[in-house]
Amino acid sequence: MIDNASLASTPSLLRALGKRWWLFVLRGAAGITFGFLALLWPGVALITLALVWGAYALVDGCFALAAAMSGMRSGDTPRWWLVLTGLAGIAAGLLTFIWPVITVQVLLLLISAWAIVTGVMEVAGAVALRKEIEGEIFLILAGLVSIAFGVVILVWPAAGALSLVLLVAWLAIIGGAAYIGLALRLRKLAA
Repeated sequence: MIDNASLASTPSLLRALGKRWWLFVLRGAAGITFGFLALLWPGVALITLALVWGAYALVDGCFALAAAMSGMRSGDTPRWWLVLTGLAGIAAGLLTFIWPVITVQVLLLLISAWAIVTGVMEVAGAVALRKEIEGEIFLILAGLVSIAFGVVILVWPAAGALSLVLLVAWLAIIGGAAYIGLALRLRKLAA
């Protein structure tokens, strides 16, 4: 745990982020707002979800880029990871506004393929480990659930989209709360 007395000896990145703690509050608030809006209107057209997500990715990318750029004047701590995060968010947001229908279709196909491949690998891993461990049935069950989820998204994309809306909403809310928690900790360090 770092206290105010040891802040002077902390890495310059931590000091720079501590001075800009409010950017993480904004990122967190954007995530929580997006998440609650998605939970309130899960039946909204997928295009709207794609556009709302695109706006969130764009805003999140701008805040990450602002956090990276605001501390670059010191020049002693690399911030390339924040720059890449920001640029990726901005690019994803802009592409979503250009091709919202394609964004939704590709995202659902990627999630479906990922779930099926992951499930098959989990089942194969459980079979390979059955002589090494007990309880491999849980890994098999997890794999079968993953495969079923992927197939459901392929067969009934609307159900998959609704599941996706709920998962993304909760991810945004939990992630946003984590960013606000980080911001409050950084603010305390900078005080």
